[in-house]
Parts: sequence; structure tokens; C-alpha cells
Amino acid sequence: MARKSLVRPYRWVAQHYDLMFGSSRSPIDVARERVLSRILPRVATACDLACGTGTTALQLARKGIKMYAVDLSPHMCRLARAKAARAHLPVRVLRADMRSFRLPETVDLITCEYDALNHVPQQADLRRVAKAVERALRPGGHFFFDVNNSPGFKRYWSGNVWFERPGVVLVMRGGHTPPADRAWIDIEWFIRDGACWRRHRERVEEVSWSSVEIRRTLREAGFDQVRGWDAAPFFKNNPLIRLGCRTVYLARKARN
Repeated sequence: MARKSLVRPYRWVAQHYDLMFGSSRSPIDVARERVLSRILPRVATACDLACGTGTTALQLARKGIKMYAVDLSPHMCRLARAKAARAHLPVRVLRADMRSFRLPETVDLITCEYDALNHVPQQADLRRVAKAVERALRPGGHFFFDVNNSPGFKRYWSGNVWFERPGVVLVMRGGHTPPADRAWIDIEWFIRDGACWRRHRERVEEVSWSSVEIRRTLREAGFDQVRGWDAAPFFKNNPLIRLGCRTVYLARKARN
């Protein structure tokens, strides 16, 4: 598979993300609450990076945190702004690449959830993300994120999955290239349009970054603490998520 940029805007995934995948959010929500339980009471400003439709940003805004939300997809940004407006929450949504984003001010916390970091295609891009996050954090600020690991690609990215909701049918066909630790899902959407069904295609690709690569990259970027937790205990009701499949990380920017 060609080593090309995997970071691209989504269209149909964005439009139907909450409908199809909203019910699968709870494990990472639980992980965030537990891992950040001692930190959140001291967080005044935060940013959700690769924010999607803005659900995490709104959850944190409801706690009284001044929130920014960043995503590359214009469709995701539009949906996040609409959700914030409906909720009457002052979340500022910015369209930007996670490799080069800049915030109007430094913040106490940056989150990057639901394996968004796996979309970074090359080691150089991973370093760019780490530096962009470090630049956006105040000294002593924290970076919370989760990733898919190589065993997870092997276990739950291969094969076919079918979802159906009123007016929408989703078929996902996935695969995994072990030597390159890359995985992909070809997505076919069948969306009702009056009496007809319209078909649309998208591809989602991810790269597995090892714990060694992640920790080294973060430390080189200026983080002095990097802690990791296996995510399996947070996915108790999902038999596909076993030990080693996913990891949740919390990194702290150096104070000096």
C-alpha cells in the first residue's frame, strides 16, 4: 500500500456518524472520566482535537470548561457547531489539521479520542502532531488520547460489518497489512432518497504506532510524563476488545 497521507476530510461518515456510532462512545467516555478524575477539576481551558461531531467538547463544556474543538473535516466542523448552538454552549470550533493546528491561547488539556491518532500516516507526521499539541498546552498541561494497536487491527479490522438504521444502510469491509501495521475499511453507504437508494463510497485508513514510538515521540516533543492503560477493561461488553488491542494514554507537558 502506498505511503500517502491518510488524513482527509470525511463526508458521509460525518453526516451519519452519530446515528451509526454514537452508541459505541461509552467505553472511551468512561476511560476519560477515570483517567482524568484528578485533573478535570483543575482544568479551565481545553481542546478536543479531531473532535468529530463535537460530542466530547460539549461534554467538557457542560462541566464549565472553556472549550475549543478542532477537526480537519468541514462536514464534522459544521455538525459540531450546530450541536454546540443547539446546546447553547460556547464551544469554538476550528477547522485545522492536527499536525499543524494552532489555538488562540494555550490550554490545560487536549483530548484526541476514538483512535484519531491512528490516522496519522507517517512517523514524521506523528512528530508534527506531538509538537503541535505541546505548543498548544500550557506548561504542566495534559494530553489524553487512545489508539488502536496491531493486535486490534488483526482482531477487529478484518472482515465485514453491516449496520442498518432507518433510511441508512452501512457495509464495512476491512483488512490489515501486518508488515506495515496498517489497516483499512472500505465503507459503502446506501442512503434513501425518496423512493430511491443512493450509494456512496469512502475509505478509512489507520496506522498502528507502538508504545515505544509513541512514548519516544512525546518525550522528544517536550512531555516529561507518559502513562498508558490497556483499554480492554473499559470495553467490558465488547468481546472483540481483548488485552493489547487498544491503549489509553495520558502525557504531561514539562513544566519548564
